[in-house]
Amino acid sequence: MILRGKVVVEDGVIADGVVTTDGDRISWVGSAAQYHGQVPLPEPSSSILLPGLIDLHCHGGAGAGFPNTDADGARQAADHHREHGTTGLLGSLVSAGEQDLLRQARILADLVERGELLGIHLEGPFISGARCGAQDPASVIPGDPDLFERICDAARGTVRSMTLAPETAHFGELLAAMRRRDVLPSLGHTDTDAATTSARIADAAGGPLTATHLFNAMPPLHHRAPGPVAAFLAAAGRGDIVVELIADGVHLAPETVSMVFDTVGPDQIVLVSDAMAAAGVTDGDYQLGPLNVRVAHGVARLATTDGSEGAIAGGTARLLDVVRTAVVDSGIRLVDAVASATRTPARLLGLESDRGTLAPGRRADIVVTDHQLRPRGVFVGGMPAETEGLAWKS
Repeated sequence: MILRGKVVVEDGVIADGVVTTDGDRISWVGSAAQYHGQVPLPEPSSSILLPGLIDLHCHGGAGAGFPNTDADGARQAADHHREHGTTGLLGSLVSAGEQDLLRQARILADLVERGELLGIHLEGPFISGARCGAQDPASVIPGDPDLFERICDAARGTVRSMTLAPETAHFGELLAAMRRRDVLPSLGHTDTDAATTSARIADAAGGPLTATHLFNAMPPLHHRAPGPVAAFLAAAGRGDIVVELIADGVHLAPETVSMVFDTVGPDQIVLVSDAMAAAGVTDGDYQLGPLNVRVAHGVARLATTDGSEGAIAGGTARLLDVVRTAVVDSGIRLVDAVASATRTPARLLGLESDRGTLAPGRRADIVVTDHQLRPRGVFVGGMPAETEGLAWKS
C-alpha cells in the first residue's frame, strides 16, 4: 500500500511525503521526490498522515461506557474510537463496588486478549472523596492492596494503568504491587499538598509515572498553596512524570494547554480524551459508573435533581478531536500535539519499538486526515478500519 500527503514524522513534517506498507508493517517513509518504488505514486493530495493515536484514558463512546456496558457495548465503543483514529486504547473504569469492578474487568479483558483494547485503566477507587469529580463518593475507599490484586486477577493481567491519590492509604504497598504487575501508576483525584505529591513522585522513581488529567480533580495552583499542580509541573520539567491533558476545549482553557506544552514539552505530556459513552453521539442522558450524566451542547455533566450545574463528567471528544483542538485553539505545533497523542503514550506503555511513529519496521497503524485534521481513513496493522475518499494504491 502507498499513501501520499503531508507526513508527520518524529522530527517534523514532510510536506509532500509517502508512506508505504508491506503487510502489517511500514516499509518506507520519505518525500515523494525520493520515492523509487515499482508501484506508481498516487497524485499529490491535501491529506495529512499521522501515526495511529493512543488514548490512555477513555471511558467509552458511541453510546456505550466501559464502566457499565456488556461485551457488545465495549466492542462498539472501541470500534468507534478506532474508526476515528485511535488505533490503541485503554478502556477506563471508574470507582465502583468490588463486584462491579471485577465484572467489568473480566469483560474488558476479553477485548484486550482479542487485540481490541491495549489494556484496562482503573480510575479509582483509591482516590480522594473530596476530589472525586464525577465519580461516586460512596464508591471511593482507602487504598486496599488486596482488592487491587483481586481486580488484576479478574482482569487476567490486562490492567495497564491505575489512578490513585497520593494521600491514599497503603500507597507504598500499592505502588510495589503495581510495579510488580507492570501497571502504570497515575497520580490524581487528589486533595493533598505539594510536599506530599512530591514525596510520592520520589517514591515512584525508577519507573514510568503519570498524572491523571492535570488541573482537573485537584486543588488549583495558588502562589502560596501550590498544591499538586506545582509538584506535577516541576516533576514533568525534570522528566520524572508525564502529565495528562484533556485538551478538548471544555476541561482546560486553550492558554492552559499552551502553557503546559511551553513549560514541559510534548515528551512529558500525553493528550487524552477522557471520553465517556456520549462521545460520537447526541446530547442526552447517560451513565458513568453508578451516576447519571446529562450531555448538553456536547458537554457532559453529572445530572442534578435541582437543575444546577453538575461536575464535568468526562469528555465527548475523540482523541483526534483533542489533537485538532490543541493545534487550532491552543496553537500547539502539529508535530508536538501528535507526539503527545502517539509517541509519548507508546513509550509509557513500553510499545515505542512497535507503535507511535511513522517509521520503517513499525506497525502500520496510520491515520489519514484532511487539512483540518478530520479523519479520511484509518489503517490498523495495514488494514483499513474506515476509508473515505482516500488517495492510496495497493
